[in-house]
Amino acid sequence: MIVVPAIDLRRGRVVRLKQGRLEDETVYGSAPTLVARRWEEEGARRIHLVDLDAALESKPQREVVAEVIAAVMIPVEVGGGLRVLENAQRYRENGADRVIFGTAAVARPGVVQEAVRLWPDAVAVAIDAKNGNVAVAGWNEVSTVRAEELASTVGSWGVRRIQYTDVVRDGTLVGPNLQGIETIARMSGLRVSAAGGVSTLEDIRRLRELEPFGVDEVIVGKALYEGRFTLAEAQAAAV
Repeated sequence: MIVVPAIDLRRGRVVRLKQGRLEDETVYGSAPTLVARRWEEEGARRIHLVDLDAALESKPQREVVAEVIAAVMIPVEVGGGLRVLENAQRYRENGADRVIFGTAAVARPGVVQEAVRLWPDAVAVAIDAKNGNVAVAGWNEVSTVRAEELASTVGSWGVRRIQYTDVVRDGTLVGPNLQGIETIARMSGLRVSAAGGVSTLEDIRRLRELEPFGVDEVIVGKALYEGRFTLAEAQAAAV
């Protein structure tokens, strides 16, 4: 399992939100490219980049995203507000290793299906769950679709990876939803990137135990930025 540092962008800055709420924003840097280089220098094998302006306000930070991708040599995956194919195409042309669709998987399935046809190994679907139901529109709305149901559906389209986040735990440092992660991994048979609530090295060790079920990546944000542990320590715990 690998540890993937998260960079959440809002108005050109690196931030973290608590449970997706804008009023609970903490700023961790004003130079996203420098943050990306820091994670690369510390040994990151991949960066998880989310455009919150695109997700929450439909105002994508395309130039900033492109600058971050160009600033490092390691793979960068991009998500946040990807609801039309053209935006995903632009990020791929800019060098994004993986594009992540969220709301589109529920509201515009044809977009995700076409993306999978074009880039079968470079598409992931973010399944952001709140009490088991899929949250959409920047987590501002909760659909009637169950997380496991969406995982099964996108798997039938040829999607090979999902990124599962428990919205209630994200940014809270209370620990990941291990049961939810294991359930969706077992039921879907897909590769799973787990996120939301990681706060200790023990959390990472417990997630590592789910690797046989397909959980091979853990996305970590706030715990790294607040110095709960170093990236090197996290990677050692994940092996």
